[in-house]
Amino acid sequence: MKLLLPKQHGAWAMLIIPFWLGAAATGIIWQHIPLFIGWVLLYLATYPLLLLFKKKKTSFYFKWTLIYMGPAILLFTVPLSAAPSIFYFGLSMIPFFCINAYYSSRNNERAILNDLSAIIVFSLAGLASSYLSVGSIRPEGVFVFLISLLFFAGSILYVKSMIREKKNAHFKIISWSYHISIPLLWIVTGHWMMMLAFLPSLFRALYFYGKTLGIMKLGIYELVNAVCFFLISLGVIL
Repeated sequence: MKLLLPKQHGAWAMLIIPFWLGAAATGIIWQHIPLFIGWVLLYLATYPLLLLFKKKKTSFYFKWTLIYMGPAILLFTVPLSAAPSIFYFGLSMIPFFCINAYYSSRNNERAILNDLSAIIVFSLAGLASSYLSVGSIRPEGVFVFLISLLFFAGSILYVKSMIREKKNAHFKIISWSYHISIPLLWIVTGHWMMMLAFLPSLFRALYFYGKTLGIMKLGIYELVNAVCFFLISLGVIL
């Protein structure tokens, strides 16, 4: 049986990076392992679940939703037994999932609001991961949530400026302004090392704009950029 997997390959970085930055921020414990595996399975389950809202091949997508969702729920019982209140992080993600469901039903998954809603969910996973270690929301976890949100929002603007909005001069200004302002924000607030984590994003937003890059090459560059962000951010957090 061939697995049903999401086609948004860039989402894997969003799935992994905030979670493990959050775990590292307050200390990795063994319960992070079942939580992460469950988180991956939940992500896999949301792919067919969102496709259900298109009202096509419903039995097929419902089957795959159950295949992924069942093991995810079982794995979540492990971290829930250690920190039951982590359940509220799951509840906080529901409104953003509803936004994703709405855009899926409209066949408009590329809308910026839809992308931002997904990014908020992935960033909340970093906050939940940090919460699991200490049983409370700490500044370190909030920091991971913030930097994840800022970084991946920039990725959305950049990718759109290179593909769907590549001929839109106004969108270019929005993307460039965003990528310039974030490093300046870190300089103003005295977070010089954090500024370094966002410099590769600034460079690629300015340098590659207007150049013809294939989807695969664009994805590879984004993966390299995400790894740089993760490693530098990890150094700042630790």
